[in-house]
Amino acid sequence: MSFDERLDQIVSRHQELSNLMSSGEGGDADQFVSMSKEFSELDPIVASIGQLRDARNEAGDLAELIADPETDAEMKTIAQEEFQELTVRIPELEKSLQIMLLPRDLADDKNAILEVRAGTGGDEAALFAADLLRMYQRYADKHRWKFEIMSSSDTGIGGIKEASAEISGKGVFARLKYESGVHRVQRVPETESGGRIHTSAATVAVLPEAEEVDVEIKDSDLRIDTYRAQGAGGQHVNTTDSAVRITHLPTGIVVQQQDEKSQHKNRAKALKILRARIYDAEREAQAHARAEDRRNQVGSGDRSERIRTYNFPQGRVSDHRINLTLHKLERVLEGETLDEIIDALTAEDQAQKLAEVT
Repeated sequence: MSFDERLDQIVSRHQELSNLMSSGEGGDADQFVSMSKEFSELDPIVASIGQLRDARNEAGDLAELIADPETDAEMKTIAQEEFQELTVRIPELEKSLQIMLLPRDLADDKNAILEVRAGTGGDEAALFAADLLRMYQRYADKHRWKFEIMSSSDTGIGGIKEASAEISGKGVFARLKYESGVHRVQRVPETESGGRIHTSAATVAVLPEAEEVDVEIKDSDLRIDTYRAQGAGGQHVNTTDSAVRITHLPTGIVVQQQDEKSQHKNRAKALKILRARIYDAEREAQAHARAEDRRNQVGSGDRSERIRTYNFPQGRVSDHRINLTLHKLERVLEGETLDEIIDALTAEDQAQKLAEVT
């Protein structure tokens, strides 16, 4: 099917949905909701198709005007200028449409589970992990997403060993999925009297939040252990066995949760994280099966991949996947300019996918 035939098909389907919904012949309530969703998803694509076809028609009219020997010189000059602008605009509209027609990641619309863990570097790595967690919280605030800490294990001096958070809102996973990987920091610790630069790291995992319909977890596949919650240094936080450790036997994935005083709440949170990890593992397996001989670094979500360096002495942030460097370190950590990096990663991902289908 050619590009234009596909555009015809989309316009036809959009019109068909419009007719079905307006006539009330769309079936039951669930079918109507499904059609409404599809219609709204096609809306911006159909609008772009209209812009492209208007531009093409206008270019055709201008070409005839330019070729007509009876067109006066002044009008021909104006027509040539407008035609030249359209020769630039039409390919841009076509590329924009091609991007809109790329296969969508079904998880893009989902909320996300964010996991941040201190890596190599001791206390400095834990402090950096806390910096990253704050960066994502500020970024979420900027986008008016809900950011809720699910669990956190702190070091007592402002750092965190590991933490998880649920981020809810429109397009959360689509924006944050490129953040998975190893984040490295280079800076002089406050405790360093000699002014030497230390390098440490933290690991970030962004998992699409899975619904029960996405992942079926059988009770028989779970081993659930309860124990007494402990705080920093090993002291007991409470006197009941409220902490929960859930092991998914088929995959070996283990999730622990102890932040809530209620065993029931800890169990519910642990299951939510477990479901997200299983769903993420299934997505990774599918991605490997589709491209065994190629690993797409942008958006691969490889937690062992060093993706970014935050260099404090030079005030820069470098993303190694796309060779992008911004001398805006403080603003990135404030969540203000993280979008510049994510936009560039998204564009690179789209460019690679376009190259595969053209």
